[in-house]
Amino acid sequence: MAEDEIKENPPETPSPEASQETAIVEELLLPRDTLLSAGIHIGTRIKTLDMEPFIYRVRPDGLFILDVKKTDDRIRAAARFLARFEPAKVAVAAARLYAQEPIKKFCEVTGAMPLIGRFIPGQLSNPLYPNRIEPEVIVVSDPRADAQAVKEASNVGIPIVALCSTDNEFAGVDLVVPTNNKGRRALAVVFWLLARQVLRERGELAADKDPAVTIEDFEAKISREDEEEE
Repeated sequence: MAEDEIKENPPETPSPEASQETAIVEELLLPRDTLLSAGIHIGTRIKTLDMEPFIYRVRPDGLFILDVKKTDDRIRAAARFLARFEPAKVAVAAARLYAQEPIKKFCEVTGAMPLIGRFIPGQLSNPLYPNRIEPEVIVVSDPRADAQAVKEASNVGIPIVALCSTDNEFAGVDLVVPTNNKGRRALAVVFWLLARQVLRERGELAADKDPAVTIEDFEAKISREDEEEE
């Protein structure tokens, strides 16, 4: 598939207000209350120009809020795209602590390849590196935290799907999923949904069924020391 077919170039969309109102009557992948309680719509106090099309409003405390319907749409689009690849040719990278357990579970459920923790330079681009891998697509939990993976994948022409919050930029990214990519519960919900949709797109799971693993199984179990590190 040509890379320019999925290159990030969001089309013109209705105003955030109109989109949010429309979402109320449209079916979401999970109930709206479930998505909101997980905080998938909570961004940061920083807004990039790239992320503007996905932002619904700014709260009085300065946090930018993402449009839940657009997040839902992009999870569906990402799942359709990932389902085209052989499972073992999908790599998923996570340097952030809270993203590591969700990614492990996603890979267990879908058969993808987990790249957990520090991304080793040359893992994608150095033909002499003994542990070099050759995925056909890569998913990253945060293009800033996973910058090395994004850089190498972009350099060798591997399409990149990225979870992006309001403070992210799209350099090197081909398909954006706008979401809270820092919250523990939010990451669990998004990767569970993405796994479910990939299985449904492959025909391995009925459209009205859920995986055997739950959102709680995807959620990172973090100690106080880990929380301080994160």
